[in-house]
Amino acid sequence: MKESNALKLTMLGTGNALTTRCYNTCFTLSHGKKTFLVDAGGGNEIIRILQEEEISLVEIHDFFITHAHSDHILGAVWVIRVIGQMINKNQYEGELRIYAHGQLIKDLQMICGVVLMKKVTDLFGGRISFIEIADGMECTVIDEEIQFFNIQSTKLLQYGFELKKYGLVFCGDEPLKETLQSKAEHAKYLLHEAFCLYEEREKFKPYEKHHSTVKDVCILAESLNVENLILMHTEDSHIENRKALYLKEGSKEYHGNLMIPDDREKIWIVNVK
Repeated sequence: MKESNALKLTMLGTGNALTTRCYNTCFTLSHGKKTFLVDAGGGNEIIRILQEEEISLVEIHDFFITHAHSDHILGAVWVIRVIGQMINKNQYEGELRIYAHGQLIKDLQMICGVVLMKKVTDLFGGRISFIEIADGMECTVIDEEIQFFNIQSTKLLQYGFELKKYGLVFCGDEPLKETLQSKAEHAKYLLHEAFCLYEEREKFKPYEKHHSTVKDVCILAESLNVENLILMHTEDSHIENRKALYLKEGSKEYHGNLMIPDDREKIWIVNVK
């Protein structure tokens, strides 16, 4: 139920890197007319999705990119392109702030330098600013305090974040490391990847890809006393029945509020009382 102090979480995409029946995992957190974009998937479809969800790019001034894998960074190039064009046409007020770690900023600027027009990249360091994040860094996005943290990936440097006011923890697209589990203990909301069903682990090989099964995540969330668990970054072979199948497997291990959103689904994130 919508409350005046709630954030609106819109799942723009819920799939892993190779999904074709749903978009790659990315989402927005909105408060009034201010929107925080987290990742952008792997292509220009992000622009259409935002349009269809009536999320105007003029409302997006804070944009966080977790890591440099193609299903997270390539859509960002399209967001930068369109907002850059809007700035040059005087259709966008203020600046776009892009939060990412140092190497990712270099990678993204290099890609943009190759594929985007100079009149867009000339905005870098001005109305398109890159903010280098570090482990434990705190700042304000959409008028809310956020803390970024290194998820300690063994594949590629990646960051997640915590919104303490809302008891919300987002740990990127890998399993929450044991050394970081205290961040999610008694969390009101945990956004966590779930690559596939445990019973299909031999088919999808999640552990080889540094991912989890639904059962794994639900056991973890139960042990941490998480109130609301939101699963994302899944395979898409069961897209029509994914919600029912994941709920069936997960509810055996986790007794909180388990959510398996579809693309475009909205969840109201309520302030911690």
